[in-house]
Amino acid sequence: MGKDYIKTKSIGPEEITIRHNLKPGDTGYISYMHGWIYNKEYNFGLVFEAYVAHSFYEFLLGYNIETDRLWVAEHNGEIVGSIAIIGHGDIAQLRWFILHPDYRGIGLGRKLFNEAMDFCRSKNYKSIYLYTTYQLERAIAMYKKAGFVKVEETENNTWTEGLIELKFEVKL
Repeated sequence: MGKDYIKTKSIGPEEITIRHNLKPGDTGYISYMHGWIYNKEYNFGLVFEAYVAHSFYEFLLGYNIETDRLWVAEHNGEIVGSIAIIGHGDIAQLRWFILHPDYRGIGLGRKLFNEAMDFCRSKNYKSIYLYTTYQLERAIAMYKKAGFVKVEETENNTWTEGLIELKFEVKL
């Protein structure tokens, strides 16, 4: 996959498969993607990748196919994006929403996001929450358009200096 973004051709969303059956290596690869993308784009350090890897460890220990789901987007057999929902009683958490930079702007993020929202509605969750950072303006715009509102703002210098972490929620 590499750390340099090289878009060789226009990729249509119909060329991408989305699955939600977990395979060995999925969470490790998605942790890797978080590490290199957030480092390159936002100067996040190794502690962020460790945070993501640890959160996947906790997820896999408590994984419940009835309440949790991880969608994996693949192109030519290679992971290019993901999103997840983790159930906490009647509340859901949206996590690990990431796209390889070469796959942004083709509707894949919106498709993954809509599948996650539909899953939450089908499971009758009362609300969904997520954490993000102020730098992720395009994602925040998508969340706001779906009805999410900012409910919390916290300084977090763990991953990079001057970072503001945001919590958003939406009632279903």
